[in-house]
Amino acid sequence: MPPRFPLRFRSAPPRRAFSCAVRHRQVSELPQAAELPERNPPVYQATRQNDLLGLHWHSPLRTVLLMKKEDAPHVTESLVELAYHIQTTYPDVNLLFEPNVAHAIHDRLPSTVYALPLQKREAEQVLHGSVDLITTLGGDGTILHAASLYANAKQVPPILAFSMGTLGFLGEWKFAEYKRAFREVFMSGASAAAEQTLDPVSSTGTEDIVRIADDPWASLRGKFMGTHRHARILLRHRLKVSVHTPARLVSTGASSSASGPAHKKPLLTGKHPSLATAQTLARGNTKLPPSPLYALNEIILHRGRNPHLTVIGITVNGRHLTDAIADGLIVASPTGSTAYSLSSGGCIVHPLVPSLILTPISPRSLSFRPLVLPANAEITLRVAESNRSDGVDVSIDGMRLEEPLGRGGEVRITGEDVGLRGIGRGEKGTPLLGGVPSIVRGTNGGMTRGEDHWVGGLNGLLKFNYPFGEEV
Repeated sequence: MPPRFPLRFRSAPPRRAFSCAVRHRQVSELPQAAELPERNPPVYQATRQNDLLGLHWHSPLRTVLLMKKEDAPHVTESLVELAYHIQTTYPDVNLLFEPNVAHAIHDRLPSTVYALPLQKREAEQVLHGSVDLITTLGGDGTILHAASLYANAKQVPPILAFSMGTLGFLGEWKFAEYKRAFREVFMSGASAAAEQTLDPVSSTGTEDIVRIADDPWASLRGKFMGTHRHARILLRHRLKVSVHTPARLVSTGASSSASGPAHKKPLLTGKHPSLATAQTLARGNTKLPPSPLYALNEIILHRGRNPHLTVIGITVNGRHLTDAIADGLIVASPTGSTAYSLSSGGCIVHPLVPSLILTPISPRSLSFRPLVLPANAEITLRVAESNRSDGVDVSIDGMRLEEPLGRGGEVRITGEDVGLRGIGRGEKGTPLLGGVPSIVRGTNGGMTRGEDHWVGGLNGLLKFNYPFGEEV
């Protein structure tokens, strides 16, 4: 995964810009995304052979959010091919796109598509209330973009990622496998009733006819894979973050009670309104916002354009660790351990290991080495009063706060509780409390504990023990 992959998003244009434009007419022609059916959340089951989870749908998924890499015509053509396959093979599935993508391809598809609303609140209602599955075509930055849409949501839909970008460390699927991949996800853990419905049935009794007609899987005859063949889920842990200044609360996450006057402007820059996830408080309102802010990759405090080193106090679980004098500090998740943290000398952590990685950026002291802490540790990074510059830049998954964090400001970070302790191997399954469920290649049916695609992918990316210049 590339370090500090920029999320290049621009703020939505003012409403009046569409008053008489062709794009405005196209928006009105597309159906309202608010009409999409209610979300059908899956449940997850523990597996016997490995630490991955099994995906289980109680009924067929209804809405898929398709996202692609920007400024890549070949990816757009692949997106149209995938969307056409879904609409013709799974006609009951609704397809949702970002507005600019929906406007560009809707006339190339046989059925109606939906566009994500431009307004932040309306977009969040659709994302959190209707989307069952996210499918991305692109690199790791596209996956981060998809995860950022749920930065203030506890639950994230499963993500099916096709690697079509510069780096594809997070996405294991090749686009040539899209038919198999979508079928495995769509039919994952279908019930025993679906097996009887989808396989040839010899009975002609009235009771059986009524049962088949009422079964939600009845239109998918011949696609059943078996009740014990689930799509495999690698659950990626996120960081839970809050940013505090002496005068105001920027966003809320890790345990905190700070509050104050609000900043009137969005504090995170972004193209789509749903990306402006920083919580703000109305002036005089002391009630904390209801949702925390989550990051899949990393939190970065950096000196930015200022030539002076930063001075940042580090506290772990309320106990002072040290005052770091460096270009900056990184707190990364296991997923983010292969990004900027790795480039700064941090260690690589398997995504199944719940942990926090604290990595200094070019520290003045050579004895300050990266640390791996438990995921439930609470880390506080405080800009010291002795810091020579007026502020320190703060970046959350590539989204930079508009204003630097001044002296006395704090960033509080802890790991997200994903609720794995309650997941068992029962037939009913258990919903997740958090995390980003990433769908990996293959099915649980024939997988052994030694089959870990992450290890092979890591070796292929970093080329362990290969001499420089040697072809792999």
